[in-house]
Amino acid sequence: MTVFPAIDIINGKCVRLKQGQYDKITIFSDDPVSMALQFQKAGAKFVHVVDLDGARGDGSNRDIIGTIAKSLDIPVQTGGGIRTMEDIDEVLGLGITRVILGTSAVKNPHLVADAVKKYGDRIVVGIDAKDGYVAIEGWEKTSSVKALELAEKMESMGVSTIIYTDINTDGMLAGPNIFAMKEMVSAVGMDVIASGGVSSLKDIRKLKETGVAGVIVGKAIYTGDVELKQALLIAEEL
Repeated sequence: MTVFPAIDIINGKCVRLKQGQYDKITIFSDDPVSMALQFQKAGAKFVHVVDLDGARGDGSNRDIIGTIAKSLDIPVQTGGGIRTMEDIDEVLGLGITRVILGTSAVKNPHLVADAVKKYGDRIVVGIDAKDGYVAIEGWEKTSSVKALELAEKMESMGVSTIIYTDINTDGMLAGPNIFAMKEMVSAVGMDVIASGGVSSLKDIRKLKETGVAGVIVGKAIYTGDVELKQALLIAEEL
């Protein structure tokens, strides 16, 4: 299993939100690049970066994300505001390994199909769910699409990895939605990366038992509830 330390960027700063709400923001660092370098130094094999301004359609942090990719020797995946093939081309051109499509997977499934045809497993779909339904546009709207149905549709298009976020638990440090993750892993043959609610090393062990291919850890690393080195050791245990 892969542990992905997360860097969420608003206005060039490294932040965390509670349940995706932009008015519940904590700034953890003014320097996302040095944060990414710290994660690499701790032994991370992959870094997860989200452009929250981009997700909202409120500007872009692509320059910084490009700098992160160029500064690291490990791969970076990123999402937020990637809504057209031009966006995908541009972001992958920055040296990013994988792009995450979120809202566009619901609103424009043809884009996903075309992107997978062009870039294969460099295309990841982010499925963010609230009470089982997919949330879109920086989580500020909930659609009528069920998360499991969207996942099955994406799999049929050739997507090989999804990031499944439970919004109710995200940024709350209250533990992940183990049941939802198990349900998703059983429903699809894709790699499922779990996101939301990780608050302890115990949570990482529990998620590993569900069969997820990876887990994204954000706030718990910044607050010190999870030590990244320890999390990485758990992920590598047989």
